[in-house]
Amino acid sequence: MTTTTPFAKRLLRWYNVHGRKNLPWQGTRNPYKIWVSEIMLQQTQVATVIPYYEKFILALPCVHDLAAAPVDDVLHLWTGLGYYARGRNLHVAAKLIVTEHQGHFPDTLKAWYALPGVGRSTAGAILAIAHGQRQPILDGNVKRILCRYFAIEGWPGDKAAESQLWRHAEALTPHLRVQDYTQAIMDLGAIVCRRRQPLCNQCPQRSHCAALLSDSVHVYPWSKPHKKIPIRSVAMLLLFDSKQQVLLARRPPTGLWGGLWSLPECDMNEDIDRWCRSRLGFKVEPGPPWPTFRHSFSHFHLDITPIPTHVRNTTAVMERHETVWYNVNRPDRRGLPAPVKRILEQLRVTT
Repeated sequence: MTTTTPFAKRLLRWYNVHGRKNLPWQGTRNPYKIWVSEIMLQQTQVATVIPYYEKFILALPCVHDLAAAPVDDVLHLWTGLGYYARGRNLHVAAKLIVTEHQGHFPDTLKAWYALPGVGRSTAGAILAIAHGQRQPILDGNVKRILCRYFAIEGWPGDKAAESQLWRHAEALTPHLRVQDYTQAIMDLGAIVCRRRQPLCNQCPQRSHCAALLSDSVHVYPWSKPHKKIPIRSVAMLLLFDSKQQVLLARRPPTGLWGGLWSLPECDMNEDIDRWCRSRLGFKVEPGPPWPTFRHSFSHFHLDITPIPTHVRNTTAVMERHETVWYNVNRPDRRGLPAPVKRILEQLRVTT
């Protein structure tokens, strides 16, 4: 059995010269730091992740700190990074590592895979980088590289195409320098084999890439079958008390923005005073709405209209809901959805 494939040899030679070696989570075999970085890098670009990662590790430098932290602190550190289920799962998994693994990180694929928020590729990356285990990975960058290199037909998210990609990823992963290979193949996708305008003339695999040799790089990977993205509209209520504080309510622990603190929402066609009386227990005086803006998710667009509203009485809400009166001029540590943070920052500028 050969320990290093020709593909890996070419890739590692390229990585020696061109690979990224100064990312804040590199140069360590600490599984905690590698785990946090891999979770943050799911569906998020490196440049976006770096400041969040550095702030997160500074605040919560080890798994025991993360497990002991209030969920609001964790989500506050995650605010703006998106896909908040990642932060919630990271927190839950930290508690499991402390309680069920006595604070020791798993060293098997099965054990990592059992933790919330850790898929096969993430588990493989952690084990490869932290422990030097020969584990293939298949994140978005790797899927794109292999789809082009082997001219794989079908959308990579399709089960048949994904199974084929895993077989190739397994076959190409070397037995030696697996830590460098894992970083190298992610770097190749980010730097050279980019989704748009790939730099094929700089690719170490250009003489063997089926898509390039057939002048069809633009075809691969196949796009996801088109589905029209729905648009939803919502009114976000800026409910002011007599001190000009704004009411925030914690969202349910699962679902959109689960566990974060948000503004109360109602349908655009609702009678706001009636809605507040029935849902919150007080009367209000709505003001002119602010301009509508759009916040897009992967599966729908959300058109948000902030509506400033003054509360006449505030006696019932604190007893019936998990709510807080929030001083925008003295923001505290709590997780806020990005559009809510934007609204509150705008409010702070205007008050």
